[in-house]
Amino acid sequence: MDDSRRAFLRTAAFGVLGAGFSACSPNEIGQPLRIMTVRGPLSADKMGMTLPHEHVVVDFLGTGPSPSEHYDRESAFQNILPHLQRLKAAGCATLVESTPAFIGRDAIFLRRLSEASGLNILTNTGFYGAAEDKYVPPFAYDESHEQLAQRWLAEWTNGIDGTGIRPGFIKTGVDRGPLSEIDAKLVRAAALAHRQSGLVVAIHTGDAVAAREELRILQEENVAPEAFIWIHAQNAESADQVELAGKGVWVSLDGINDGELDRYRDWIVTLWRKNLLGRVLISHDDGWSIAGPDGSDGTGRFSRLGSDAALPFDTIFSRFLPMLRKAGMGPEEILRLTVENPREAFAIWVRPL
Repeated sequence: MDDSRRAFLRTAAFGVLGAGFSACSPNEIGQPLRIMTVRGPLSADKMGMTLPHEHVVVDFLGTGPSPSEHYDRESAFQNILPHLQRLKAAGCATLVESTPAFIGRDAIFLRRLSEASGLNILTNTGFYGAAEDKYVPPFAYDESHEQLAQRWLAEWTNGIDGTGIRPGFIKTGVDRGPLSEIDAKLVRAAALAHRQSGLVVAIHTGDAVAAREELRILQEENVAPEAFIWIHAQNAESADQVELAGKGVWVSLDGINDGELDRYRDWIVTLWRKNLLGRVLISHDDGWSIAGPDGSDGTGRFSRLGSDAALPFDTIFSRFLPMLRKAGMGPEEILRLTVENPREAFAIWVRPL
């Protein structure tokens, strides 16, 4: 990167990031990397073991940018808290909550749960373009990608819905490729928001065709592959995962469940043997859903893509990590998957090409 470009990025990003956050890498400016939780900024070194793609509450009935009114928060709090406390007791320190606005994001509720459980919780900014765009707000079709990016950056600088709680990453979503016009716009807006905030871009992705198109758009906007988390990379073949991980993309295998452990193990072992373990994230995609695909009545229950999850957020700890150890992974590889990779992915700094 030339000196003029570096100076521009430092100036632009510091104007948005605020005190304590670095625009470039820590090696360039000598500052430690940090993340943003619902309780405020935290040194990235304190993230500990992390689940990088989960949901505390998802409202599939659809809602506005403000928290949903489709469930009773006190009842939900009493239902959800024990599971988060058990997760903390299992050794997990940080949970990345991936529910965007207009589908149930609730920053205040997340902060309450974070305080009660002791878990670090990250929330997000961005709009969700998957599910055939049913959760995309109408104004997003009329606004430019620059205007959408400014909406998300306003949450980064000022907090979400007047709460003062700031997002820790950018979350959007797309269906299968080729991308629709609105999905491509959301990705381009996320690229611009990253360049001015340093927040990593996590994209729910329908297939590898869409993932490659997302990467192309990000690179057109001068955003490096290392700023892109390919959510649901399990929707693609192992060869696709290897290809994009080799380009620097974070390959997020985030639907780990009791019924498919062998498949996930094989994908990860393949990436490990190709020296790409440092680009892999693992999680469950569990959460407490309102009116999920099964047509539940809105009272809420834990589910994984509409299926019952008797012990949410548990499978990785109770079954999957032991499988990886049996496959030959040692403490260094497990540390890389569960601590070091999420820390590098969610640390806040601008990743330019």
